Amino acid sequence: MVGNALWRRQPEAVHLLDMILKKHKPDFISLFKNPPKNVQQHEKVQKASTEGVAIQGQQGTRLLPEQLIKEAFILSDLFDIGELAAVELLLAGEHQQPHFPGLTRGLVAVLLYWDGKRCIANSLKALIQSRRGKTWTLELSPELVSMTTRFTDELMQQGLTYKILTLVSQIDVNNEFEKLQRERDMIHQLPLLTERQYIATVHSRLQDSQPWKLPGLQATVRLAWALALRGISQLPDVTALAEFTEADEAMAELAIADNVFLFLTESVVVSENFYQDEFYIRRIHNLITDFLALMPMKVKQLRNRADEDARMIHMSMQMGNEPPISLRRDLEHLMLLIGELYKKNPFNLELALEYWCPSEPLQTTTLLGSYLGVAHQRPPQRQVVLSKFVRQMGDLLPPTIYIPYLKMLQGLASGPQCAHYCFSLLKVNGGGHVENIQGAGGSPVSWEHFFHSLMLYHEHLRKDLPSADSVQYRHLPSRGITQKEQDGLIAFLQLTSTIITWSENARLALCEHPQWTPVVVILGLLQCSIPPVLKAELLKTLAAFGKSPEIAASLWQSLEYTQVELNEIESRCEEYPLTRAFCQLISTLVESSFPSNLGAGLRPPGFDPYLQFLRDSVFLRFRTRAYRRAAEKWEVAEVVLEVFYKLLRDYEPQLEDFVDQFVELQGEEIIAYKPPGFSLMYHLLNESPMLELALSLLEEGVKQLDTYAPFPGKKHLEKAVQHCLALLNLTLQKENLFMDLLRESQLALIVSPLEQLLQGINPRTKKADNVVNIARYLYHGNTNPELAFESAKILCCISCNTNIQIKLVGDFTHDQSVSQKLMAGFVECLDSEDTEEFVRLEEGSELEKKLAGIRHETRIHILNLLITSLERNPPSLALYLLGFELKKPVSTTNLQDPGVLGCPRTCLHAILNILEKGTEGRTGPVAVRESPQLAELCYQVIYQLCACSDTSGPTMRYLRTSQDFLFSQLQHLPFSNKEYEISMLNQMSWLMKTASIELRVTSLNRQRSHTQRLLHLLLDDMPVKPYSDGEGGVEDENRSVSGFLHFDTATKVRRKILSILDSIDFSQEIPEPLQLDFFDRTQIEQVIANCEHKNLRGQTVCNVKLLHRVLVAEVNALQGMAAIGQRPLLMEEISTILQYVVGRNKLLQCLHAKRHALESWRQLVEIILTACPQDLIQAEDRQLIIRDILQDVHDKILDDEAAHELMPVVAGAVFTLTAHLSQAVRTEQKHPLALRPGEAHYAFTLDGCFTSPPPAENPVVGFASIGDSSLHIILKKLLDFILKTGGGFQRVRTHLYGSLLYYLQIAQRPDEPDTLEAAKKTMWERLTAPEDVFSKLQRENVAIIESYGAALMEVVCRDACDGHEIGRMLALALLDRIVSVDRQQQWLLYLSNSGYLKVLVDSLVEDDLTLQSLLTPQPPLLKALYTYESKMAFLTRVAKIQQGALELLRSGVIVRLAQCQVYDMRPEVDPQGVFGMRDPPVFIPTPVDRYRQILLPALRLCQVILTSSMAQHLQAAGQVLQFLISHSDTIQAILRCQDVSAGSLLELALLTGIISKAALPGILSELDVDVNEGSLMELQGHIGRFQRQCLGLLSRFGGSDRLRQFKFQDDNVEGDRVSKKDEIELAMQQICANVMEYCQSLMLQSSPTFLHAVCLFTPSLSETVNRDGPRQDTQAPVVPYWRLPGLGIIVYLLKQSASDFFSYYDSHRRSVNKLQNVEQLPPDEIKELCQSVMPAGVDKISTTQKYVLARRRLVKLINNRAKLLSLCSFIIETCLFILWRHLEYYLLHCTPTDSQDSLFASRTLFKSRRLQDSLASEANLDFRSGLTIVSQHDIDQLQADAINAFGESLQKKLLDIEGLYSKVRSRYSFIQALVRRIRGLLRISRN
Repeated sequence: MVGNALWRRQPEAVHLLDMILKKHKPDFISLFKNPPKNVQQHEKVQKASTEGVAIQGQQGTRLLPEQLIKEAFILSDLFDIGELAAVELLLAGEHQQPHFPGLTRGLVAVLLYWDGKRCIANSLKALIQSRRGKTWTLELSPELVSMTTRFTDELMQQGLTYKILTLVSQIDVNNEFEKLQRERDMIHQLPLLTERQYIATVHSRLQDSQPWKLPGLQATVRLAWALALRGISQLPDVTALAEFTEADEAMAELAIADNVFLFLTESVVVSENFYQDEFYIRRIHNLITDFLALMPMKVKQLRNRADEDARMIHMSMQMGNEPPISLRRDLEHLMLLIGELYKKNPFNLELALEYWCPSEPLQTTTLLGSYLGVAHQRPPQRQVVLSKFVRQMGDLLPPTIYIPYLKMLQGLASGPQCAHYCFSLLKVNGGGHVENIQGAGGSPVSWEHFFHSLMLYHEHLRKDLPSADSVQYRHLPSRGITQKEQDGLIAFLQLTSTIITWSENARLALCEHPQWTPVVVILGLLQCSIPPVLKAELLKTLAAFGKSPEIAASLWQSLEYTQVELNEIESRCEEYPLTRAFCQLISTLVESSFPSNLGAGLRPPGFDPYLQFLRDSVFLRFRTRAYRRAAEKWEVAEVVLEVFYKLLRDYEPQLEDFVDQFVELQGEEIIAYKPPGFSLMYHLLNESPMLELALSLLEEGVKQLDTYAPFPGKKHLEKAVQHCLALLNLTLQKENLFMDLLRESQLALIVSPLEQLLQGINPRTKKADNVVNIARYLYHGNTNPELAFESAKILCCISCNTNIQIKLVGDFTHDQSVSQKLMAGFVECLDSEDTEEFVRLEEGSELEKKLAGIRHETRIHILNLLITSLERNPPSLALYLLGFELKKPVSTTNLQDPGVLGCPRTCLHAILNILEKGTEGRTGPVAVRESPQLAELCYQVIYQLCACSDTSGPTMRYLRTSQDFLFSQLQHLPFSNKEYEISMLNQMSWLMKTASIELRVTSLNRQRSHTQRLLHLLLDDMPVKPYSDGEGGVEDENRSVSGFLHFDTATKVRRKILSILDSIDFSQEIPEPLQLDFFDRTQIEQVIANCEHKNLRGQTVCNVKLLHRVLVAEVNALQGMAAIGQRPLLMEEISTILQYVVGRNKLLQCLHAKRHALESWRQLVEIILTACPQDLIQAEDRQLIIRDILQDVHDKILDDEAAHELMPVVAGAVFTLTAHLSQAVRTEQKHPLALRPGEAHYAFTLDGCFTSPPPAENPVVGFASIGDSSLHIILKKLLDFILKTGGGFQRVRTHLYGSLLYYLQIAQRPDEPDTLEAAKKTMWERLTAPEDVFSKLQRENVAIIESYGAALMEVVCRDACDGHEIGRMLALALLDRIVSVDRQQQWLLYLSNSGYLKVLVDSLVEDDLTLQSLLTPQPPLLKALYTYESKMAFLTRVAKIQQGALELLRSGVIVRLAQCQVYDMRPEVDPQGVFGMRDPPVFIPTPVDRYRQILLPALRLCQVILTSSMAQHLQAAGQVLQFLISHSDTIQAILRCQDVSAGSLLELALLTGIISKAALPGILSELDVDVNEGSLMELQGHIGRFQRQCLGLLSRFGGSDRLRQFKFQDDNVEGDRVSKKDEIELAMQQICANVMEYCQSLMLQSSPTFLHAVCLFTPSLSETVNRDGPRQDTQAPVVPYWRLPGLGIIVYLLKQSASDFFSYYDSHRRSVNKLQNVEQLPPDEIKELCQSVMPAGVDKISTTQKYVLARRRLVKLINNRAKLLSLCSFIIETCLFILWRHLEYYLLHCTPTDSQDSLFASRTLFKSRRLQDSLASEANLDFRSGLTIVSQHDIDQLQADAINAFGESLQKKLLDIEGLYSKVRSRYSFIQALVRRIRGLLRISRN
């Protein structure tokens, strides 16, 4: 909490901090005080193994094992703490043990003990640092500073200072020092100026001559005290302390005498930990600068003493004596201390600036020193004094302090500005050309002197003998360079290196100096015979010069000509400074400038000779060499590997690298060397000595680190290992491109992927443990984060390969101890965030920031490894790291908390730990805000575990039971982090996807409480209290405040599902378009497109690095001076292009993230609505939720700023939501309609729907719970959305059309049972009744749609005619729906006038060929079929409107159908199965079924047009007849009906319906063709055949054959038998009804009077008399095709229909009763009813759903029976009519053949020639021959048979039918009249 408030600056933490400080104040007051031992506690713990003991925070008592009790007593004695506290500490240790693999619980308890102390100490330190200070501030809020100051003041008043000092004296980690005195006087305030006694005591203690155990420490304290006294003496009013202040010099002298400066150098500054804390650096800096500034005389005294000592040494040397031993070296030590202190600058403090007093201001605007370099401002006195010290010390410098002075300058030159000042000093010192060191006018500490000396050395050494003019230089004896001269040169070279390393200006100034020419001189000296150590320093200086690319380029060439030799002297000396320096030089030069044609003209160009030397002579031999200094081995390895790393890092495989390049050298063609990167890649992609040594080095490195012991060169070993790992990483990154290019080239090289080479056997261990060795570095993540980072990167890279994964799992788990350690390594890296608990990255040092970044990246790589691995098949590395079973099926894993049942702490625990931090508070998971990318990947891993079938069960169970993970995470949605919007959106996406899975799974498993809890969280609009802060009062206090401020916030809050939607910003900023001056914009766009690639998330983004390389190469290729002059401008434009591309990449990633989040949100919404139990959300709430979501999502997407890329997802969501809204509203409409016993106030209206009770009892407010107005708003938004899509986005509109269809469905009446009840109201009452809710909503919907006018019509019509198939289908379906409810016919008018209807009609001919291809046995895609069906359905809808039918006839739709050839391609029925295939496809229908899908819509359209076109009936019938004749072969094949099936019967039913209206007399005269006699006869022949075949159908479906058909059908029907049987029965009755209607029409149209009647049936009733039972003999029709059927068929059909009627009527009545009492039906019957609707899975659905299905089936059954009753009634009437007409003719008007009137009769009978021809079976056979057999006997027989057949029972049946049915249907029936007439006819005697 302290960290949150002070370091992380969380505003909400301030209030909690105040409370926590009050609560824990006693802990701070009794700092580190342990609970005391206690006898009672001792006894309790002693008995805990038998009686148990109460543990704080746990209920009841707990039995403890004996071993734990023993350990508790040991711990109690060790820390002197209470026994119960020791027990609790041990139990905590046991609980935390998984975090510390390899440690016992006792050791963990010890760690926890001190960790607790550390936390309190850290908190206290942070609180004290945050106090109100005079010279420091943390820039916190005044409120917070006051709080912490007040709190710490209170602590200090209660003795905090005393406690701290006491503890400092007591705490001794090694228990080696005695405890310091406790009874010292404690300091309560600064006493230096107020308490004389305090000063006296300290002063006398320090003056005491008794030495301390550590004299250096005593000297340091004395120096500090002397400076404090000097400081006091300079204050006013301190005369009272004069006796002390005057002793400051003496005190300082004591300190100096005890070698204070030497002690500070060797024991403090050189210490490894010194530079880790800024405080120490500043403190020593203040100590030294105070000494120099406050005690100038003492400094002068030191200089004088040094001068005196130098003279004595000189005299001793002159006299040949040894120098005196007693000489002091205090000034030398001081200089060395200064040099050492400022040499390093880890915090970029540049404190050494205080030593430089600039004569002129620097060119930079900011100086970090205490003096800001403003020209007219005088520097502070302190700075002047320090600057004077630096200058004066260099004047007349005695030889003894020459080197210390240079070392001091080297330290003071560390830093960019310090280096500049030091350079200037050395420049100023050289006042003219000095030929002698001791000569006047110049200083030996100057550039002039140094470089002149170097030149002289060079001159001297390159000659065998010294020349005459160089003899005068005493320091250049003929034997070469003395040791002292060498030391001096090395010191000056090191100073030079430091200056030019920091200051580029100094580097260039020195290099370009015409007289000094340092680079030339140094290179010259390198060729001379000088010691390797000096050569090494010269090389290091060259390396420093080489940091500038300009110098580096010339250095390369100079090196080539110089040919520096690295001799073998080093090996003999067992020291390698020269080798290291050479590598360092190469390393620097490689980074600065790298000429590709290095050595051209002298040798084959290229870097290869250098690389070979570095690889073969340095790297491959570094292990086998002897080293005097052990650390140097690793120094050599580090520096050579660094060169390899840089070379490979900067190498990009190019195509030209793989082609041999020839160059000319001395007249010969030779092959140039390959780039060094190529060579390194080749060696690392083979089992080369280089790779083997690198892997061996990695093995040795991890072994050394595993010892945890310091050893020489440890830092260098770590760096060498880091470079090794980085080399492997670079190889893995570049190998794919390298190998691809190699494959394409002609080079005869063989390489293997590095991941395979890493799987090779380690020659030392004889195991394949290379990858294990790499992974082991993760275990050192805390101490060596860089190594863990590189290791994780390699593992992440090689884990992409499935085969390697399987092998790695084996390698990682082979050895139990290694396996545990590896697991711990991964976990430790993921847990690493706690290591930097209170470090604020803004405040921390560069190093801390870098390390924090590296740790973060390591965790990212580990998570990416898990993600990649989880995508592979098991066993995978991720399953092992996440704690899943590898030896048993993964799904059997039982995940546990760490430590439970021996379960180790795994990466899953670490991930959950990262995500759960902060979930208990208001602000939500900490990682979401502070490590957004990390949190995103953590959520992704969790999602992948939940989504994978193997891991889903165990993971979700563990998350649900042990963690309550999802609830605790979801309650904090939506996350808010605008700065990292992409990560935030992805975090929410993965979390929502996981929640979707959880809801689905808990719903399937019927874990209702879990489902309900999550649903409440997501959907409730009432406030809940989802989390507590652990502090009771806070929550309630805040709640009351919010309640006070917002009066009704407690009533409603925003639903979480809507808040999540709110957090997705639909708008997207788009980068400004490129404005280019030099590059061509079109070409640049092309280059950007070429550089695009898919990133890890599958998004297409531009590779910025590649683009940069391409553009820079383009600029480099430009020639001429103009190009060189414009280069800076070109580079600037490249920068602009790259910024644009970065912006564009971010845009693409942001849109991808928004789309991802939106899809996840949509998925969650869909799961909530679809998969969760319906009853968990109240019906009314369900509608309100859908309404709210629909309105919000529409508002967001309809915003002008909304990104079009999000439209598809939103449209998909809108589709689902509208579908569910439609379902919810329709369900609500049905509920009151469900008939329940005792509810009689629901009445049936005439059209079969229910009416609700009168308004007085139940006023109707709106259509649904959400009201009509909400529905209208949704409709308007839907239409706005459709129009917003404009011309494009047809796929988006497809979803919206679907949504609109669902919406319009709401206003459709539901399927209601046709109960045949008589209406209580008259026709007038029905006409004047108020509008019902369906009609009202439908009318309002149409009004809204029509208000959008032609714009909407245009869009929908265009989509219906063109574009994507599904889009066309849905547009057509939408048009269908709108046209059906558009009473004003506006849309139909638009369709006709705009030509869209004509386009649709004409497109039928285009569809013809495509449809023909669909009838092949193996069809292409069936899309065309579905589009055709949609088109025909729409045209049929149009045809139902009279005006529409007229427009279709005008458009020639029937003519187009007649032109289509597909209808002639009727396939043969395949009795063997689906087109001979053994396993027929499930989805693709058979060719016959496909053909029917094509034909039936055409037949339906014809039928509807015939029905609708009243005014143009004859025109329509003529066109339909043409259609029939065009496809006559097909029509006759159908009429033959050789195969009886549901499909063929449906064809027949439609076809007979068409023929009954079209193939009639008088139609031929209406045909639009010129008919000659021949063609007229042909047409009549066609019609005759149609008529004959139709009549023939009666014997099959109306006669006794019908029973056989049913039996045959029962044998064939499978699957949904019940529905099929219903369909077949209905089709058969329809066929009979159609044929009877046809007969009636033929008789009525052809026979205007009874006298001229046309007889269609012979006067024979034999069919009914002889064959009342089913026929058993043959399947042939009763009447041969050349004969007319007898009247017996009609009588048989009449009887059959009458009996059918009663069975249908009973069935109908029973079904109605069942529907009214569904809940009372037995379960078996309910199940049977459900199975006919839903064949499988009935047992799994709820009882309520079963009732819904049962009702649906009953309604269907009732309506089927109602249709059958209607058909039976029609057939009965028509049969009676035909029977009456025939009997009347035969009995009254017919003249038998055996009477004298036969001639007359035949003349009257055949007056209508055309009809006679049409009825004749053949052209040469007329009707006369058929009727010659009608004799008087036949007529008498007919009368006798008719009397028998038409008996009383039949007559009664028929009259009952009229009573039961016809009156109820409110239509006039002729049954009674016809029965009466027939009865009258039969009574008449012909005689």
